[in-house]
Amino acid sequence: MNVLPQAERPLDGLTVVDFSQFLSGPVCTLKLADLGARVIKVERPGVGDLCRHLYLTDVDIDGDNSLFHAINRNKESVTADLKDPADRSKLNDLLSTADVLVQNFRPGIIERHGFSYEAVREINPRIVYGSISGYGEDGPWKDLPGQDLLAQARSGLLWLTGSLDDPPMPMGLAVADMMAGNALVQGILAALVGRGIHGRGAKVETSLFEAMIDFQFEVLTTHLNDGNRPPVRSGVAGAHAYLGAPYGVYETADGYLALAMTPSLKVLAELLGVDGLEAYYDDKGALMASRDHIKAILAAHIRTRSTADWLAVLQPADIWCSEVLDWDAMLASEAYRSLDFEQTIRRNASLELTAIRAPIRIDGATLKSSVAAPGLGQHTEAVFGNLPSGSGSAEENKGGHQEPARQKNQPI
Repeated sequence: MNVLPQAERPLDGLTVVDFSQFLSGPVCTLKLADLGARVIKVERPGVGDLCRHLYLTDVDIDGDNSLFHAINRNKESVTADLKDPADRSKLNDLLSTADVLVQNFRPGIIERHGFSYEAVREINPRIVYGSISGYGEDGPWKDLPGQDLLAQARSGLLWLTGSLDDPPMPMGLAVADMMAGNALVQGILAALVGRGIHGRGAKVETSLFEAMIDFQFEVLTTHLNDGNRPPVRSGVAGAHAYLGAPYGVYETADGYLALAMTPSLKVLAELLGVDGLEAYYDDKGALMASRDHIKAILAAHIRTRSTADWLAVLQPADIWCSEVLDWDAMLASEAYRSLDFEQTIRRNASLELTAIRAPIRIDGATLKSSVAAPGLGQHTEAVFGNLPSGSGSAEENKGGHQEPARQKNQPI
């Protein structure tokens, strides 16, 4: 596939100043960078984003871990001490020319350092200010650690995954962080469009907890309107607490088969050649009421043949089903290869690694970039050395707002 040139990307010319660390905020700014924005990551001198040293495995890549490389590629890094007046002045200068600020400190912290929305808006009224917290800026949980597993645990999500007799089951991905980051992207992009209409910036807020509630909006809506009955996970081939038989994952003679939607239980049973389900053919309510009994009969029969055998029977009949692949099988598939998902990124002459591109295409072209995650403070001199001195001083701007110097992509 073709790669969309930087100059043709929708956010080319916009500058994002990223105070965030760990995963949720950097996921947001990664998406903005892929769409063409210039992302300048602000890190603590000598320490940097703590995610640089949060190892998922024992793999160290040029002093940083694979997680940091995955979510901070295509960005620049400057170091600044938020407690140092001179560094704060430089950051104000930078923010006076920026389009977006992103931060994910606990509520109150960035405000104490002088970079609240109100303070930044004083020097740049067109700024779009994006903020992620753990549980919102108010309420009894606002000062608790905003961490992915904890947000999952408090959201009720752990009672939806797995089967009936399993303990609470967290998802095997940092879904709270990633969903919050993507939610913030939506809000920032909407605010940028709004700025193009009415000329004003905006403050966009979300939290890990809100992202987890939104992630469950479909089933929570059901729960809120069915007498608040708790979700009940299937005891057999669990896949979705609110969907009846045959929905689930079944063991075959040599692997697993995922079964989703079917025209009817009768059609499925006849295709599989399974007996014992006739009493449920005309009773749609039984698909939930007798879910585990129906699925147990199906499970015993499906184990008798291979996954390929069942696919050969079910797919031509338009039964929605799939083999269950591990990563090796998925990566080797023609479907994966045809999407051209991998890209090579480079930090220096000696560092070259494979990364996953953004999942969208524009005008048929992908949003690949060869720029790896930056070294700590790699761009400090280049970024701060090219700023108009004093442009972001709150004292100089008192009594009147100063418009950002960069107007390349007006009206956005």
